[in-house]
Amino acid sequence: MLKFAILLFLSLPCPPDPCCFALLWWQNAGGWVRSVRSQKEVLFLHINDGSSLENLQVVADPSLEKRDLTFGSAVEVQGKLVKSPHKMQNMELQAETIHVVGPCDIWSFPLKMKERHPLEYVRQFPHLRCRNNTLGSLLRIRSEATAGIHSFFQDNGYVHIHTPIITSNDCEGAGELFQIETSSEAKESAEKTHFFNVPAFLTVSGQLHLEVMAGAFTHVFTFGPTFRAENSQSRRHLAEFYMVEAELSFTESLQDIMQVMEDLFKTVTSTVLSKCPRDVELFHKYIAPAQKVILFSSSCRISYSEAVEILKQAPQTFVFKPEWGCDLQTEHEKYLVKHCGEVPVFVVNYPYDLKPFYMRDNEDGPQHTVAAVDLLVPGVGELCGGSLREERLPFLESRLRRLGLIDAYQWYLDLRKFGSVPHGGFGMGFERYLQYILGVDNIKDVIPFPRFSHSCLL
Repeated sequence: MLKFAILLFLSLPCPPDPCCFALLWWQNAGGWVRSVRSQKEVLFLHINDGSSLENLQVVADPSLEKRDLTFGSAVEVQGKLVKSPHKMQNMELQAETIHVVGPCDIWSFPLKMKERHPLEYVRQFPHLRCRNNTLGSLLRIRSEATAGIHSFFQDNGYVHIHTPIITSNDCEGAGELFQIETSSEAKESAEKTHFFNVPAFLTVSGQLHLEVMAGAFTHVFTFGPTFRAENSQSRRHLAEFYMVEAELSFTESLQDIMQVMEDLFKTVTSTVLSKCPRDVELFHKYIAPAQKVILFSSSCRISYSEAVEILKQAPQTFVFKPEWGCDLQTEHEKYLVKHCGEVPVFVVNYPYDLKPFYMRDNEDGPQHTVAAVDLLVPGVGELCGGSLREERLPFLESRLRRLGLIDAYQWYLDLRKFGSVPHGGFGMGFERYLQYILGVDNIKDVIPFPRFSHSCLL
């Protein structure tokens, strides 16, 4: 396969002895044509199979040129891999035969040869945009980052849990859920018989299910799709996105949670930068020239109360006036990062009434707070959110009773009755992570098939 040819010559530190390749014949080398250049005595093709940003140059006799050998067409090439005389590449393929597997009508094909299309333009073509260099690089980076996340957790003793996509719980309590019903249920009138006998939703988080597993395994994680029915078409929101979530048993310190956040970010980012240097370079050169990834060489830690005071003293006017007890908005988060020197910022100890029922009560007097932490990063705002969980049965039972949730979460109380331990965890938005390290402005451009309000193409 062409993939092996590309990987071979890209991985070599220096051009090999061409004699070593004199007997290497590559059959059924398949890929897509990125450029065609026909001269009087030679035909040049650049083909790519998606395994790398680099193209493989094919050199052929002009007699092998065909009418349907065009940009975008799928081809199979048979020939000999030899040392290239061109200083910009190590190897090239001297073609013996060229077979056009799938022709491409270049006049109606929306992607044009040697044209750098804006991300907004290619977003209109979800079935074709993976043929674009930028999206190709993005998808390779996503793949390596996904592998890096799994490697990090497995190397550190975490058990991977497949948490359910269909759930009867609203983990976040924000009410932004997609309810599931069958097509026949949708046609029925007011009285409905639920498929699961109870209302079911697409998950907004795997956290509560991870907490179940944290009662048997000291370290667990999950990585999968989550869903929010937020009616927004902003640059920050998707209806379907991926979350990395982890839960740690036997921990009583927010510092432990923050350390895992930091280590995860460092490890995965280092993996991406080492495995996909050319792909990352494409983004930093053409999409976000000023982008600089901070690998936590320095970070800042402030309390929520300190954050509010910083915002109140800010020389700029915010759309949402900062007051103690109010949630931090994106504009606040970005200002705090700027105020702290454009480094990652941990904000800890949020108001008790602002956060979900499962966060641990700090018991800290008039300004009642919980042991929660958000990680803010330049350009994006919140990247991770986590907390210590309330493991004390009386505290948890009292809060659920006040919220009228005691019956719905009886099973959650059982976890505190049978072998409970202090524990905590966090979640990281995978698409926001990619936005940050690549400098992509719109979250819709870091996922293969974006789903958002009023848009579900394909």
